[in-house]
Amino acid sequence: MAQGAQPAAGEIGSSKNPSEVGVTPGTVAAAAPAAAAGTTTADPAAIAAGDALFKGNCAQCHAINEVVVGPAMAGITKRRPMSWIIPWIKNSSKVVASGDAYAVALYNKYQKQQMPSFQLSDAEITSIVAYITSEEGKPTVGTGIAPTDGSQALVDGTAAANGEASSSMNILLIVLVVVLIVLVVTLVIIANIMKDVLRGRKDLDGRDREQIEERFDYSRIYKSTAVRGIVGTVFVLAVLYETIQGAMGVGLSQGYQPTQPIAFSHKLHAGENQINCAYCHTSVYKGKSANIPSPNICMNCHSQIKTESPEIKKIYRAIERKQPIQWVRVHNIPDLAYFNHSQHTQVAGLECVTCHGPIENMEVVYQYSALTMGWCINCHRETPLNTKGNGYYDNLVKLHDSKNGAVPFTVSSNGGTECSKCHY
Repeated sequence: MAQGAQPAAGEIGSSKNPSEVGVTPGTVAAAAPAAAAGTTTADPAAIAAGDALFKGNCAQCHAINEVVVGPAMAGITKRRPMSWIIPWIKNSSKVVASGDAYAVALYNKYQKQQMPSFQLSDAEITSIVAYITSEEGKPTVGTGIAPTDGSQALVDGTAAANGEASSSMNILLIVLVVVLIVLVVTLVIIANIMKDVLRGRKDLDGRDREQIEERFDYSRIYKSTAVRGIVGTVFVLAVLYETIQGAMGVGLSQGYQPTQPIAFSHKLHAGENQINCAYCHTSVYKGKSANIPSPNICMNCHSQIKTESPEIKKIYRAIERKQPIQWVRVHNIPDLAYFNHSQHTQVAGLECVTCHGPIENMEVVYQYSALTMGWCINCHRETPLNTKGNGYYDNLVKLHDSKNGAVPFTVSSNGGTECSKCHY
């Protein structure tokens, strides 16, 4: 909202390209609501479509039962009729400019933050409202609203029991270790006492006394030819192994986790708050690269949320100084290889976690996958190509099936492992 710009056609909120807002390509179209505009419905298909649309367009600023950046959505149909809600979502600034008393009061109440316009159809907006109505009164995940059915007490009790069991096991292990140490020390003391007793006896001959006074010569261990040979062999093998691993790891950055200039948590934003990836990485469904979000996108929420946080203040300083935030790139692909995000996300319909791993659980992002040529080729060999409804592939699939029988038509079958696909 703080950007003060309206999204262009095909961006967030576009009904033409629902996958661009994080919905799996094809799902919104398949679950399109059948309800007529201006009415709400309890149809499960409409609610499911509304769920996807709400999470892709609204959840960044609104929650159902609590105030976030904008007002809580619960009870929206009681406060305003659908004939008002639909124009408001499509173009809130136009409704405010018309002088509508409720719209003006709402605009002023929330610090005159302009809500973006959304190019949604009447049916899609109706689906969103149907979803909101179905969720009213339910506890919000991760917002501190306690469930009233005793489930939280059960979870807490289970966690406490697991914690007590773990603590008891740790205490038992510590006790066993202490007992073993005491036994070893006791045996050493007994052995020394027995030697002292034997030394005091006068009926021992020279051979017995020689055995009592005998000391182990540790120098014989490292002077042994066999021991030296084993140690030398192990050392050479270890050096050879590390050399080979180092050579094979040239250019491989799996596990790379640099420290970023601002402590941004994907676990908090993408995990707990369920902010869609495409909300920040706006070009992931339509561009070669998944862009790093500008500070303006951050300010859509953080103009109101945690404004006093030291990390958020770094964003303010970057904006005031008109300087970009110096994020450290995590995923690097060699310049000699061509990779297009939209080809994989929009066309192939791959999810972000396919390559980036459980990003919603990462406090600090790291490179999850190897991203080597072999890793990519294996994916192309194993991933079936979605050819349904695309006449371009009809003859190719028939030719493939006639020669390969039940073997699936993969990316590799369509030339996905040819050198020129990625190197040209």
